[in-house]
Amino acid sequence: MSAPDAQEAVDLHTTGTKVWVQHGSADSWAKGEVSRVDGDNLAVVLEGGKEVAVRAEEAHMQNPDTAKGVEDMTALPYLHEPGVLWNLQTRYAVDDIYTYTGSILIAVNPFANLVHLYGTHMMDQYRAADFGELSPHVYAIADAAYQQMRKENRGQSILVSGESGAGKTETSKLIMKYLAYMGGYVDVGDPNNRSVEEQVLESNPLLEAFGNAKTVRNNNSSRFGKYVEINFNAAGVISGAAIRTYLLERSRVVSVNDPERNY
Repeated sequence: MSAPDAQEAVDLHTTGTKVWVQHGSADSWAKGEVSRVDGDNLAVVLEGGKEVAVRAEEAHMQNPDTAKGVEDMTALPYLHEPGVLWNLQTRYAVDDIYTYTGSILIAVNPFANLVHLYGTHMMDQYRAADFGELSPHVYAIADAAYQQMRKENRGQSILVSGESGAGKTETSKLIMKYLAYMGGYVDVGDPNNRSVEEQVLESNPLLEAFGNAKTVRNNNSSRFGKYVEINFNAAGVISGAAIRTYLLERSRVVSVNDPERNY
């Protein structure tokens, strides 16, 4: 996302144009309306009535208001930082924590148990559904990877990334649960037999005990990356799994900020 150059910005803005401007902290955006255009400088009246002066290229055009935002941000007329943040915040306010940007899924940690979003009833809906047909969901990403694997008979990868406390571990568990639902197998004749997915999930606490730390945002932070490999046979049934750890943050061993904790 790049800002328009000065001439493009001047051409876009006229009196009455709805814009976003930085106000307060460097990470804070406020809505406003252009009240005067003076070359490449603008006078903008914020929603509270205060007038501020900004350069045209620093005033980003507002997207049309929608009650719940948009499910895929590639549909936004103006794709820039305040537009993205506003759309995510608008959807988050009504518990829509998932949003697409093309084939990328953005998840905002709700820090709450949204039971209606998960479970077999939701897996049934997303099973073999065309990507984008239903509302954004982590199950849609998992299903797209599974269906592509079956179609091309090739391995697929799902990258889960984010800052500390963003919900990477929980998202990975949800993906594994869905893949187990699609390709799970348990020998019902053996009551002690557990699914591969169950074994992988049950191994997580043990693995995390060797590399978890405390950060400002997360009391139980996984300070290393995990590569989870789930193997399927020709019938699409899970046949095995492996977990590898990497990218151990050695800096946290020798340099710990208050109130963080190392391993």
